[in-house]
Amino acid sequence: MPLFKKPLYTKVTLNKKKDIPSGLWVKCNDCGDMLFKKKLEENMMVCPKCNYHFTLGARERINIFSDEGTFEEMFAGLQTGDPLEFKGPKTYKEKIKNDQSSTGLSEAAVVGTCKVIGKKIALGVTDSRFIMGSMGSVVGEKITRMIEHATASKIPLVIISGSGGGARMYEGLFSLMQMAKTSAALARQNEKGGLFISVLSNPTMAGVLASFASLGDIIIAEPKALIGFTGPRVIEQTIRQKLPRGFQTSEFLLDHGLIDMIVNRKNLRETIAGIAEHFNF
Repeated sequence: MPLFKKPLYTKVTLNKKKDIPSGLWVKCNDCGDMLFKKKLEENMMVCPKCNYHFTLGARERINIFSDEGTFEEMFAGLQTGDPLEFKGPKTYKEKIKNDQSSTGLSEAAVVGTCKVIGKKIALGVTDSRFIMGSMGSVVGEKITRMIEHATASKIPLVIISGSGGGARMYEGLFSLMQMAKTSAALARQNEKGGLFISVLSNPTMAGVLASFASLGDIIIAEPKALIGFTGPRVIEQTIRQKLPRGFQTSEFLLDHGLIDMIVNRKNLRETIAGIAEHFNF
């Protein structure tokens, strides 16, 4: 209908736009692409365009890494105490309770045994969603006991680290002691001829990297993972210099000889099994 022949006060009715269910799409943190979540999950949470590896929770990591139905959790009953009776905006007990509720975990580390392509291993995974994967006394105790179990059982040890935090300030020196304790357990394992494969995911930082995560006989990292003791912004502010491009990424560390290899998540199982076979485990 021509514009000037329309009836006076013509009403235009717009159909209400249908609501799109939330949570169907995920934005890649690296390339910025919008990814269909189901397809992303089918690809082990790896961006098909830029190969960015999304962070996984401990249970998700265990499910995609171990042979189906073979993981047997150990030391799950260890409970976190509050030795300093820490108080702040939230007490330590409140913080623990909140993270237990949001993650479904009792602590930042899950340990046990499983099979990977038929090979039995001792497996530990830290989870950055639980107080940034920081190492309190329970995390250190779980890791230490698992190392000792691997040593006694003469099976390969694999720890997949995903920790943005180091020593847990809520526990003070009790937390700092875990760095020495886990490192001492690995030294004893090494003396017995054990095999330790350390896998660094995004992020692996601070006291976790400064202790057990950097002590692997073979150190593997996922692509584009942030790996270091302290963050790049803190380093720049301290030394008052601009850091090199890609500093503290897996690729930078591989170029400088600080890790042994970078392995895509979908190839990790075969790589671990192959290393164990090579060392006659």
